[in-house]
Amino acid sequence: MHRIENFKSIIDRYEIIFFDAFGVLKTHSGLVPGIERTFEYLKAQNKEYYIVTNDASRSPEQLAQSYHDKGLYAVTSDRIISSGQLTKEYLELKVNDGYVAYLGTEESAHYIESAGLKTLPVRDVTNTNIDKVNALIFMDDEGFNWFEDLNKTVNLLRKRTIPAIVANTDYAYPVSKTDVGIAIGGLAQMIETIVGKKFIRFGKPDSQMFMFAYDLIREYRSISKKQIVMVGDTLQTDIIGGNKFGLDTVLVLTGNTQASDYENRVQATGIVPTYICDSAVLGPDALAL
Repeated sequence: MHRIENFKSIIDRYEIIFFDAFGVLKTHSGLVPGIERTFEYLKAQNKEYYIVTNDASRSPEQLAQSYHDKGLYAVTSDRIISSGQLTKEYLELKVNDGYVAYLGTEESAHYIESAGLKTLPVRDVTNTNIDKVNALIFMDDEGFNWFEDLNKTVNLLRKRTIPAIVANTDYAYPVSKTDVGIAIGGLAQMIETIVGKKFIRFGKPDSQMFMFAYDLIREYRSISKKQIVMVGDTLQTDIIGGNKFGLDTVLVLTGNTQASDYENRVQATGIVPTYICDSAVLGPDALAL
């Protein structure tokens, strides 16, 4: 584990950069200040990059637009690899008809609809249509009533033997510099324990997420894992996921892991990144160097 002062040295060292989104490129208050310089330097050096995210709340096009709205135009839909895309592939292979119930916003249902399936918010599951529900997906922590719809989810899974898919495995996300909020992966973990069934998970830290991105790149260029680095703010998803897949990893201290306790967290978890860096932001003089 090496402490580095300038993220520029990471870009210079690798051919492809995988970035996590929340806590690396953006925070609760918007873009990480100065992150646009990182993408200017990536372009100047002709380096390739992808946003590898557990955010299944919106389509890649909508996610890209959210960056454009903040002034970061370098993040385009073809550069976003979401756990929702893996969920879509699973649905296409395993679910043929009926309804796919989901917890999340209407926008998150995009991945279900793009698989050619009918969507049904959990709140709309009734005794008359429950037998037509052939899968349940945990998409996002917004867009539903936590009390009513989580209880309905528990009873749906008690009554129906159907696959339950967790499209976002994050347990929590930073909502301020000191506080976190419960993410849909945390809710899914709770319900999995209650109903006593094993759920299917897509997203970091599972290797499918990294393999999906790796295979996508190898369709048009020859690349090895040693030429790719994963940049993230969370040891339990970004870093251990990258480590297990054989990638070098960078832990940045702008999100879930803070500068004041990263050493304790690394020691307590045993999850060791290749590098530690304060942020993925380059200095103002980066392009002049």
